[in-house]
Amino acid sequence: MENETDRRLETIRTDYDGLAQEYAERLFDELERKPLDCEVLRRFAARVGARGSVCELGCGPGHVARFLHQAGVKVSGLDLSPGMVEQARRLNPEIDFRVGNMLALDLADGAVEGIAAFYCIVNLAPELLPLVFAEMARVLTPGGLALLAFHMGNRAGDHAMHPGELWGNPVAMEFFFHSTADVEAMLGAAGFEIDERIEREPYAPEVEYQTRRAYILARKTASQ
Repeated sequence: MENETDRRLETIRTDYDGLAQEYAERLFDELERKPLDCEVLRRFAARVGARGSVCELGCGPGHVARFLHQAGVKVSGLDLSPGMVEQARRLNPEIDFRVGNMLALDLADGAVEGIAAFYCIVNLAPELLPLVFAEMARVLTPGGLALLAFHMGNRAGDHAMHPGELWGNPVAMEFFFHSTADVEAMLGAAGFEIDERIEREPYAPEVEYQTRRAYILARKTASQ
């Protein structure tokens, strides 16, 4: 699986490098049109803000990290795509962003109090999620919080899409819509307890792609 995983990650990196500038232009202000996303992030910030640092995984152009920063959170971000990191640094010079891989985080054990993972698992097949969640658990302090947002799929977790292009740009990466039950089960196996689950219908087509969305707030158990 390692070689196949490396191939998938390289495809994701290459595609987002090519999309980075347009992605930033189109989506950097998307939270202004997503009130529930903002409310969830505010509640997360209130719970984790005074405890320590937060790392945003798959930060893209850094708009979620910026929201948390403005809410008083000590936040940094990482992304697999150097192009995305370049955009994030350009748009948010006061926040630390770096290139990183969710499957092998360059963070010490127990290094952070919180993780924000907003829609960053959309390009990862279900069989890779246990690796991601294990890494989250490793770098979180006991009792640390992970906030996930993702596109919802069916119970079988087999909803995948191969668009071939985004905004007229050719892409080879896949998009996966994960079931809430499957994600919760994998988080539990990685040593998390679920504190909160929210599901919603999509906002208008001009705001976002028309998939149902899920938000999960998970807490690393003290024994992990």
